[in-house]
Amino acid sequence: MNTEILVCVLCRPADAPREAPRAGRALFEAVQEAAFQDDLPFVVRPVECMNGCSRSCTVALQAPGKSVYFFGDLPADTETAQQVLACAQMHQTSPDGTLLRAERPERLREGILARLPACLPAA
Repeated sequence: MNTEILVCVLCRPADAPREAPRAGRALFEAVQEAAFQDDLPFVVRPVECMNGCSRSCTVALQAPGKSVYFFGDLPADTETAQQVLACAQMHQTSPDGTLLRAERPERLREGILARLPACLPAA
């Protein structure tokens, strides 16, 4: 199964006015567009809040049987979108989803909010 990319579409910097366009929505659209243009096999799913509000913009990577990664403090731009996709490719090719810090794209080396172990199989 392919790695799924979750992007919080409600994320916005703390100092941004509530009526301003959401940076999270912009990041979601950039990731989705880049994945489409490069014909990458990822599902890019918008999520309405991942509770990383103080660390916007947030992105998570998940796949069955693999570690889940949750990142924050990401700029909402095309460079971040490309790095998220590069990291998702690493996650997908890793047998257990492990993403070594030194091997992750630059913007995903910092700002890691959590690494969760893979879910246990259903009984």
